[in-house]
This record gives sequence, structure tokens and C-alpha cells, in this order.
Amino acid sequence: MAKTALGCEPVVGSLSSSKKREYRVTNRLQEGKRPLYAVVFNFIDSRYFNVFATVGGNRVTVYQCLEGGVIAVLQSYIDEDKEESFYTVSWACNIDRTPFVVAGGINGIIRIIDAGNEKIHRSFVGHGDSINEIRTQPLKPSLIVSASKDESVRLWNVHTGICILIFAGAGGHRNEVLSVDFHPSDMYRIASCGMDNTVKIWSMKEFWTYVEKSFTWTDLPSKFPTKYVQFPVFIAPVHSNYVDCNRWLGDFVLSKSVDNEIVLWEPKMKEQSPGEGSVDILQKYPVPECDIWFIKFSCDFHYHSIAIGNREGKIFVWELQSSPPVLIAKLSHSQSKSPIRQTAMSFDGSTILSCCEDGTIWRWDVIAASPS
Repeated sequence: MAKTALGCEPVVGSLSSSKKREYRVTNRLQEGKRPLYAVVFNFIDSRYFNVFATVGGNRVTVYQCLEGGVIAVLQSYIDEDKEESFYTVSWACNIDRTPFVVAGGINGIIRIIDAGNEKIHRSFVGHGDSINEIRTQPLKPSLIVSASKDESVRLWNVHTGICILIFAGAGGHRNEVLSVDFHPSDMYRIASCGMDNTVKIWSMKEFWTYVEKSFTWTDLPSKFPTKYVQFPVFIAPVHSNYVDCNRWLGDFVLSKSVDNEIVLWEPKMKEQSPGEGSVDILQKYPVPECDIWFIKFSCDFHYHSIAIGNREGKIFVWELQSSPPVLIAKLSHSQSKSPIRQTAMSFDGSTILSCCEDGTIWRWDVIAASPS
């Protein structure tokens, strides 16, 4: 277990700092009665940067953000099981660039939906309990990773339908895994976090031949020699409660718990002794009234800024790469009172979407500065 380094105090952002950008509400949709748990833009394919997906209940819906605040419904997939409740959605694609919407939830089944024909391309069964998050490898977008209540993380190939690796076992999580993320440039590395209060960093380096083999496998997916990765290369005790969202920022990690802040920290690994090392906590981004779990933040494509909702329906937008952190905007609307489960920032950060417990989707657009 890594230790938290002493000496350097983290830099905490001020909530009273100047507004750098102004946003206004341009649309509000009531999708249904059931809570919406996830919303995500498609950053995988430049043809569809303005397309996003939401999940709530047994429904996956795909929309397009158009000019003037317009949100157009493109398609809707309703799961055959009325009891399904999707918690997470991600974009992926086949090796021929066919866009896929990937969703998972309470049933523990991952649905790979072909966005071209609205039909199920594949269903992945393997997790022993509900799925809390799915993420896509940005450099190889037919690889996805899933975090589950069954205390494991799994790596899948949507092209061949194979479960390649299972991150679980002796050094694995000891409670629900709530979030997982691929490193943006190091293909071998992922980070996961959960209800055991830890963030774990895993390496696939010694298993990479299996990842490559998964693309050319022609036998039944069930016959693939799925491997267990039992030990993470780093375990970080950054938080003292559930950790429900983690994302890489270069080699640094952004993570949040239920204590009204997002933390930016650096894992300092000891090459000789896996799992050990120290944590340098660099910055803290305060988020008031963000003390319930399963609230996820999002960033624009280049990770310039980060947006997070809270349990009162407000959104805080922070500049990520300034020290001390600068609050770009605080977004609130008299009718937005429901907990925001997730935000989605558009490619350049000019549009922010939020999906809420009351089944609403809110769209905020940046107000262009008028020429002086």
C-alpha cells in the first residue's frame, strides 16, 4: 500500500474565484420518470463529436447536439428485460469503424449496440453482479474495460467478443468497483477505484500478447484463455471513504470520494516493489454538496477543464491545469434541483450536459463573448 507523502500541502482552489466563462441553459429534456445515471459524448470518432448517449432504466438513447440549443433524438434502444437498470454507457467501435454504444447495469450484462442499425451486436456475460462503469481504450477503441459490484474489472474486445483479462484476486478490490479508466498514452495501464476506499493502478504489460491474440481469435470466445491479473502495481489510499470516479490526467490521477472535492495526485511507484510507493496530493477542486456517492465528473477532450454536478442540481466547472485551480463557472438554474449523476463536456468544452435523478437532461452552452 502506498503512503501519502508529507511536506507539500495540496493547493486548494477557491470557490469565490472569478468567472472565466459564462454558460446558459439552452435546453432541458424530460426523458422519462426513471433516473438517468450516465451521459457521454462520442470522442472516439471525429464524425460524431456532437453525438451523445444517455442511460436510464432499461433504455439507451442516442442524441445529437445541434446549433441553437437543439437536441435531436437519433435512436433509442430498449432492453428486453424490463428490470434492467443501466448505470453506465460508453462509445466504442468495430475495427471497420462502425460506432458502438456499450451499456451495462444491474443485470451484469454488457450490451454492445450497433449504432448504425440499433441492433445488439453482442452481449457480454461474465460479471457476477451489476456493472458500475464501462470505459473505452482511446487508442484501440474496440477494447473496453468494465468495473463491477463483483469486485472485479474485466477487459473485453468488442470486435471478437472475448473477455481477455480479469483484474481481481489476491491484490484486487475488496468491495464494489465503481470506476475505471485507461491511461491516455500508456496502453498497458488502467486505474480502478471503489467501495474499499482505494485507487488501484494495474499493468497489462506482461499480458499484452493475450490482448493482441484477442483480435485474431477465430475459435469460440468462450475458448479464449482469459487470464487473471491478481496484483496491481500500485494501491493508493488517497481517500477515507468510497471512491466513485477516477480519471487519468497524463500520469496524474483525478479521483473523488463523498467529501465535496476532487483530488489531483501523483502516484510515485517503486519499480522494485510493486504495490508500494507514495502519493503526492497536488491539488484539490472543491465541490460543495457533493457528499453522496455515484456522482461522476467529466472533462473536455484535451482535459483543459472538468465539470461535476452535485446533489442540489448545480454544476461546478474547474480549469484543470492551472495552479491554484481556477473556478471557470458555477452553473445553477431555479428548476434544476435534482442530483446530477454525471456531466458530459463537449469536445471543446463549449457545451455541458447533465443527467439527473429526476430523468432530465440539461444542456448548457457557453455564451460567446461579445466583441468589445
